[in-house]
Amino acid sequence: MFYNGKKLKEMFNKAKKERFGIIASNVVFDSTIRGLLAGYDNKRSDGLLQMSSGACKYAAGGSKDMKIGAELISSMIKVLAKQYKNSGVGLHIDHATPNYFDFIVYCIEHDLVSSVMIDASKEKFAENVRISAEVVKVAHKHDVLVEGEIGYIKGAEDEIVSDTQLYTQPEEALEFVKKTNVDLFAASVGTNHGVTKGASLKLRIDLIKEIDELLEKNGVSRGIVLHGASGLTAQQQIEAIKNGVVKINKDTRYQMEMAAAIQKYWEKEKDAIVKPDNVSDDDYFPDKKRFDPRKWMIYAENAVQEAVESLTEISGSANNSILV
Repeated sequence: MFYNGKKLKEMFNKAKKERFGIIASNVVFDSTIRGLLAGYDNKRSDGLLQMSSGACKYAAGGSKDMKIGAELISSMIKVLAKQYKNSGVGLHIDHATPNYFDFIVYCIEHDLVSSVMIDASKEKFAENVRISAEVVKVAHKHDVLVEGEIGYIKGAEDEIVSDTQLYTQPEEALEFVKKTNVDLFAASVGTNHGVTKGASLKLRIDLIKEIDELLEKNGVSRGIVLHGASGLTAQQQIEAIKNGVVKINKDTRYQMEMAAAIQKYWEKEKDAIVKPDNVSDDDYFPDKKRFDPRKWMIYAENAVQEAVESLTEISGSANNSILV
């Protein structure tokens, strides 16, 4: 089923209390959405689907109208989610920078999303607080959750690019949460956007723990969000969750799994659409039974399902839906 903001808050509160993580998965294609929904439900795990500004532009086609793209993605998720009863998902706007403020408001007011992220982390601290608090003010009127961030996460993810890493300072995290009242807090603790290998990253578990304990001590406990998590090892994710992380973002992982599955198919079935060198033009006929997109896209869909099922086991969200 599809979760509104109130249900999403219940989901994150349970995750925080019981110390497991929610896998937040970026989407744009219907095949990815189907694979993820089936995977979450098969594991009786709640989840969060996310759309970036770039995904919305792509979904809209040639117009690149983000509002049209957001309506399409939201509609697909809401319709497809109706058939699942063992789990629920919400829809989140990922990494919306201040120049997309009007887009955020549009999605909130048109009931397209359950939560939003305002990423004003590249602004000066006071300006980040001002902008984030303004988004919270609008969102909370509609029971939509808000995620905010301070610090820089190195790497590239969609339209978000940073050549540097700026770690989140616990004292600033506390001030930020107090002044903005965001529901979720994204911390920069050593992860990278894009293709990475967790063993080569210095994930600051100590920093996650320090931020979590400081927020808890001051009565403003919040779920911490881990961005750029696709390359982390299972143990790194487990340790992060133990120390306060409740939301783990995944995007690159699914892209890699889909690409690998499709490549494997076409390495085997290439002659379905490409004439072998040892066959004459007169004797060669493309094979519709194999080049029909429904025949090969299903491999990508299944790969996404297998990936998210594995991730819910690692994060502990399997068998922990608020519905079961």
